[in-house]
Amino acid sequence: MFNWLKQRTAGHSLVVLCIILFLTFLDNTIVSVVLANVQSSLAAGVQDLQWIVDAYMLAFAVFMLFGGTLGDILGRKKVMLSGVSLFVVGSIISMLAGSVDILIVGRSIMGLGAAASEPGTLSMIRQLYPDSHARSRALGVWAAVSGIALAFGPIIGGIIIGFSNWQGVFAFSAIFGVVALIAGWIYLPESSDRQGRKLDLLGLVAGGASISTASVAVIVGENAGYGSPQIITLFVLAALFMAAFILIELHRKDPVLPLSLFRKLHFSIANAVAFTTNFGIFAVFFFVALYLQFIAGFSGYKIALSFITMTAAIVLSALFAGRIYSFARALPLVIIGALLSGSGTLILRQIISQSVTVNELAWSLALTGFGFGILLVTMTSSVLNIVTPKRSGMAASTVNTFRELGGVFGVAILGAIVNAQLTSGMVNKLRALNLPTNFQAFVIYAITHGGHTPQNVHLSIAELASHAVLVNNITNAAYDAFGNGLRIALFISGSLLLSTAALSGVLYLQKRLRRTEFLTEPEAA
Repeated sequence: MFNWLKQRTAGHSLVVLCIILFLTFLDNTIVSVVLANVQSSLAAGVQDLQWIVDAYMLAFAVFMLFGGTLGDILGRKKVMLSGVSLFVVGSIISMLAGSVDILIVGRSIMGLGAAASEPGTLSMIRQLYPDSHARSRALGVWAAVSGIALAFGPIIGGIIIGFSNWQGVFAFSAIFGVVALIAGWIYLPESSDRQGRKLDLLGLVAGGASISTASVAVIVGENAGYGSPQIITLFVLAALFMAAFILIELHRKDPVLPLSLFRKLHFSIANAVAFTTNFGIFAVFFFVALYLQFIAGFSGYKIALSFITMTAAIVLSALFAGRIYSFARALPLVIIGALLSGSGTLILRQIISQSVTVNELAWSLALTGFGFGILLVTMTSSVLNIVTPKRSGMAASTVNTFRELGGVFGVAILGAIVNAQLTSGMVNKLRALNLPTNFQAFVIYAITHGGHTPQNVHLSIAELASHAVLVNNITNAAYDAFGNGLRIALFISGSLLLSTAALSGVLYLQKRLRRTEFLTEPEAA
């Protein structure tokens, strides 16, 4: 009766790989629309919200390359499904979390699971499709799905938060993960390439320590001060770890990240674009979503509706870019994608306000989405066309690592700017209202922790009502400060994307003037 379930074809396997890929990338952005609910439920501060987002991406980025090597050695199916299992465990821990710290631990475990499961999705495509033409089509589907998953996060999260709460999002991730696990067990074949492969533990430790230390320094420095001795020490350690990582990788026969690949200009460009693209994406998905929840008062359903145009634009442009992509067109596509996304981000900066409507957001988010969709497909396809099929897993893991790092540092750096504007703007306003210093600290804590007050401090509704005018002034000050921080963040992201377009344009003009290709052939096997 159920024999049809056991029938395994390359098409079935590709669908399952796309489900696993969708699962891991979806969780980058699905949490962005439930952060207001998390804050009010768990008394989370702005830094806590940053860590809830970054914990997943940081673990994902640090261990992704290691996960690919582990799959090559131990078996791709085995490692991939172990990763999905770990993802499910992390989702359950997050769902049941009663504190911010436990939620961050759960998110970190989910990131570890994603790092173990995602790299194998591409390596398996190489095994499933030995024919180059069929493999190219499959890789195009893979590249499109990886971008589309990011776009669907706010919509799915918004729908769930509309009828449930933040725990519902993690329940969805756990259920989706179980479905992917069962489908993978039935349809995916096992494969490995153990010969000559070794685990580069020293490289993993040095690289992971550098990224983690830099992330901690950026986020913790918001309150400690970037000139404080401990933060300066962290930045110095991050630089030392990175220097050690480069030295280790240069002398490894089987490095976790082959630095020689970066000698190829297109490879370096693709990874730089991957970083700037996700940096920009999280300026929109994290900070705009936060603003719409906290300041504009959007419901979950309304946020989902707001991001529909952006999602549709990413899907359409990803399909368009995948269809017309060729190695010779990579730079022109990057220029177009960066121009559209950068312009859309700067337009969004101009129209965002407390009274912004869904219709006003629709066209600017659509413009931004068209650009992001083109970039997401072009950068991945470029990397996969540079290397031989044998190294496609390594190449894709590298570009996806840079994607995750763009998100990590986007949330960390832009979050530091938004938080600094929020606190400094509040302090200036509270001073203007002649509030005592100790009451200023109390108010700032309450504003940045979803209305919660510090421990052992309680205010009754009657007490707040007696100061209605003052409360209204403070609330407006917070709204203005958050809006100023958001506009600065969007300006930085939009400018970075336009700078990417300008640099790509210069390189393209040089290429046309010299009438030569940057890279004419894939590397030798």
